[in-house]
Amino acid sequence: MKLFQIEEPEGAADPNAAGAAIGIDASGRLAEVAFSVGGNGLVLSDREGFEQVLSVPGAAAIGPEWQELFGNAKVRAERALARPVTHAVVVVAPESAKDMDRLRDAAREAGLEVLRFLAASELPPGSVPVLAAALIAEDLAPRQEPGG
Repeated sequence: MKLFQIEEPEGAADPNAAGAAIGIDASGRLAEVAFSVGGNGLVLSDREGFEQVLSVPGAAAIGPEWQELFGNAKVRAERALARPVTHAVVVVAPESAKDMDRLRDAAREAGLEVLRFLAASELPPGSVPVLAAALIAEDLAPRQEPGG
């Protein structure tokens, strides 16, 4: 009889390491979520049976309404990617951008660190806002040090 020994590989994932960075387009009535790897962006959707409508709160909305949006966007991304999500680049409507501190706090309460806020007007003409945000998120995401 042979016995097998199972061990964690050297340099196992650090539970305190930064997770994935996503793009969130909250500039319209409904938010979209995307992820990018190697400059290739993909809009993320919910699995069948777990669909959620990501309604964007109005400009006068208070923090908890934005926290709910950011939390639901995070859940969508984590389910689709099967890994933790900790950072985001967010495209917002001009009236929402006026109170970035409130939005940043709401995102933090939902477990997301905002890397950058963008207005759709800051994006290249013809770009898809959520995909542009995902590409920027990939570039700005904290990098995990090799071997640690």
